[in-house]
Amino acid sequence: MTDTVAYGEGTIAAGIRSRFISGVNGLTTHMLEAGYDTPGRPALLLLHGFPELAYSWRKVMLPLAEAGYHVIAPDQRGYGRTTGWTADYDGDLISFRLLNYVNDALALVNALGYRAVDAVFGHDFGSPVAAYCALVRPDVFRKVALMSAPFGGPPALPFATAEAATEPTGAPTQLHAALSSTDLHDSLAALARPRKHYQWYYATRDADADLTRCPQGMHDFLRAYYHHKSADWAANQPYKLAAWSASEMEKMPTYYIMELAQNMAETVAPEMPSAEDIAANTWLPDADLAVYAGEYGRNGFQGGLQSYRCGTNKVHTAPLALFSGRAIDVPSIFIAGKSDWGSYQKPGDFERMQGTACTDMRAAHLIDGAGHWVQQEQPEQTSRILLDFLRQ
Repeated sequence: MTDTVAYGEGTIAAGIRSRFISGVNGLTTHMLEAGYDTPGRPALLLLHGFPELAYSWRKVMLPLAEAGYHVIAPDQRGYGRTTGWTADYDGDLISFRLLNYVNDALALVNALGYRAVDAVFGHDFGSPVAAYCALVRPDVFRKVALMSAPFGGPPALPFATAEAATEPTGAPTQLHAALSSTDLHDSLAALARPRKHYQWYYATRDADADLTRCPQGMHDFLRAYYHHKSADWAANQPYKLAAWSASEMEKMPTYYIMELAQNMAETVAPEMPSAEDIAANTWLPDADLAVYAGEYGRNGFQGGLQSYRCGTNKVHTAPLALFSGRAIDVPSIFIAGKSDWGSYQKPGDFERMQGTACTDMRAAHLIDGAGHWVQQEQPEQTSRILLDFLRQ
């Protein structure tokens, strides 16, 4: 991988710099940082999702730094210019387990000379990483903001089964548990309009090639994908689903519950915005989109897709049950766009997060005019909410 092209290609504001940190849990971590020029500042760690980068935080980093923080946003394992991982589909997936991402975060904080950070913020896939950071090491990650992906708690272990004739299954508390049943996948496929779940598609061998070598090209694929999940796509009007059932899940847009016979590039292609809409887009102009297209054009998507493979495989999710019954006790908030289906794609998690999974949940903010990419679509409101939370 080359880094001869300056990260951000001139689209990152002055005051944010790019640099590499070696020896981070086996990685050479690439990160963006702001507020780095004043020693002794408290730190914030910002963790991005899929298919994103450290770059996804560019619009909120300076407001946070101006409030007195050293703001740290790494390219996570499998993404961007961070190296030390392998995208071999047939390779060992252990390094992409969720708890190893927590190790990555802890190692980076230590490498930068901090015993603790004032808060960890996680968006999309970064949200469960941030959640487990706060759950496992509350002494290091003193507050947590979960964004666009609610945390419903660790997977539950079977309880009081010693005298039972058969082990009760109980209600699933995580997506991988809820959808591990062949029956449910078969039910989605058997619908009048046959469907499949996007996370299981992302775990397939073909997914990376489908996206990387799609007919429309990397730039247009990402444009359609980001548009489809944003507030700009008028049909994004999410609501709570009643249950984990094929008949309920098929109500979600096709970027979550896909057509059975289509890949993701084919799914989003019809939603490509017009040239006029693209020219009018202020939250993701083409120059910014080109940064994502350039980084994913070099690496492909498999590094990020590895975490979906772990999340849909009980062998790799089993270690999370070690924390069964534990809750996040540090102060927490949730932020998402009002037009984001991510808040409801795992029925019950939004409620469990505010009830039992987080014992000090301060607020759940659903922001007008934002879909899934909330800190990019509405950076001013997101920054204000984060700063208010930090001041509490």
